[in-house]
Amino acid sequence: MAEKKQEDKMILEREYVVPLRRKFMNTPQYKRTPKAIKALKEFLAKHMKTEGRDTKKIKIDKYLNLEMWHRGIRKPLAKVKVKARKFESGIVRVELVDIPEKVKWDIEREKRLSEKVGKKEEKKKEEKKEEKTESEKNDEEEKKKSSVEAGLKSQEQEHKEMKHVANKEKPQVHRMALQK
Repeated sequence: MAEKKQEDKMILEREYVVPLRRKFMNTPQYKRTPKAIKALKEFLAKHMKTEGRDTKKIKIDKYLNLEMWHRGIRKPLAKVKVKARKFESGIVRVELVDIPEKVKWDIEREKRLSEKVGKKEEKKKEEKKEEKTESEKNDEEEKKKSSVEAGLKSQEQEHKEMKHVANKEKPQVHRMALQK
């Protein structure tokens, strides 16, 4: 998706203070924040001149959405200051202009976590490569051990055969009385 964003050129960038109170005041309390979000999208579709005022082409930033919902479903923001960017594809991306300190902190935290995750994934890939080399090393060691064991077994068999041959040449007599 990052590649698509880079390819898609920005046509228009504007800042708006969007009034939301008039739209959601006539709705029941348990529907106010969703209504405020719809009102925000309708306002931006109108002012950013999207084709057919299609609200599906208005993409709200994650932090703007969190800011809209942070007081709950019954008490949405009365107005919000946003930055809207329209791209060649007709999509309008909307962000908060005045980001609260807590949200800034959340953004930084998310960046740090994504960096840590990226580093961990790289380490895992390196470990897998090392494991492959370690498994190859283990295979080589096992082959050496098996060849050494096979050599020892063959030596033991030769030694046993030599014992038996030596015994056949010289018959053993256990009792002296039988020798006479």
